[in-house]
Amino acid sequence: MKTLLLAITLLLAACASAPPTMTREQAAAIVASPDRTAADRKNDERRMPVELLAFIGPRPGMTALDVSASGGYTTELIARAVGPTGKAIGQSLVPAAGPQAPPPPAFVERQKNPQLAHMQYVRRPFDDPVPPELKGKLDLVTLMFNYHDMGHLKVDRAKLNRSVFDGLKPGGMYVIADHSGRAGTGISESGTLHRIEEAFLVKEVEAAGFKLAARGDFLRHPQDPRDQAEPPYPKDEFVLKFVKP
Repeated sequence: MKTLLLAITLLLAACASAPPTMTREQAAAIVASPDRTAADRKNDERRMPVELLAFIGPRPGMTALDVSASGGYTTELIARAVGPTGKAIGQSLVPAAGPQAPPPPAFVERQKNPQLAHMQYVRRPFDDPVPPELKGKLDLVTLMFNYHDMGHLKVDRAKLNRSVFDGLKPGGMYVIADHSGRAGTGISESGTLHRIEEAFLVKEVEAAGFKLAARGDFLRHPQDPRDQAEPPYPKDEFVLKFVKP
């Protein structure tokens, strides 16, 4: 009986100390921020950012890295979620101009918003996206719809995933969204159909030590036969949340 009571006590203590997840209402409030751009609101129509944010569960004070951030659409949403006590860093590859090259113009425009002063940018290779000073300090890493590109770009994906794993704290999250490929295609259609087989991606990421924690089905479209790059109907896409044990 004493053993059972101790177990219950420990369980309740763990639940009490576990950080709360983001509710759909909180995510919706972020997406509805009046200072978001018209271009981002247009992008919302296909990205379903409310569902995405609620699935990811970013919280105030987190340190997050958005790999392959491009113009910073996702980076900004994460920055709004982690708030001024947190940090959101957008990462993109090193161009010919070198690692000191400025962010893309769209990212620079976002940084002009005083509400996003904690949103930063870094140039790093895709196979080593985590800055050394952040190793072991990240709470969250996202990679939105670009993991498949690592195939035709010839990125060492095992090294990429190990870099993310080493960058995260224990319990840290690695969230990947991508365009779904057909069974058996692996990453072979990355440069043509811009798709990747979900099971193939899961196997690669888990090989780095991650555990698959959740699947988001809000971008699923079963009517997509997954044999075109830009089908005339909604594309089937998946969102996966991995956790570092």
